Amino acid sequence: MTATLTHEMPLTLRAATAVDLMTTNPISVRVNAMVADAVVLLTRKGFHAAPVIDESGRPVGVLSYTDILVHERARRDVGDAGFDEAKVRDLMTPVVFSVPMNAPAGRVVSDMVGMNVHQLYVVDSANVLVGVITALDVLRRLNDN
Repeated sequence: MTATLTHEMPLTLRAATAVDLMTTNPISVRVNAMVADAVVLLTRKGFHAAPVIDESGRPVGVLSYTDILVHERARRDVGDAGFDEAKVRDLMTPVVFSVPMNAPAGRVVSDMVGMNVHQLYVVDSANVLVGVITALDVLRRLNDN
């Protein structure tokens, strides 16, 4: 079954800046946390990924289910069946796609499309994580008029 969306009127993004789009206080994982604890957090929250922050609250990476699966496969390939003492810093992807709080909403959308990402993290002037913008957040701010 296919669905066709026909729309007579253009959609308008009802947001001026990243702050207007973001969800505040995103769930994050500390860089020195145990992977086992991060897995519990991701599972309980139903997240596929979470930003990794340092002691100052600055994003330093992203931990995703893919990172965890790659790690688990490598452990099995070497026959490691013992307790996993890995830290988040050992598995995370050390790249963070972020925008400043005052980034224009159009730039946020362009960045997400251009980088082919489902979420961007929002940082303040000290580069501290203050929010997250997901594709769903953007969709929620679309209105026809």
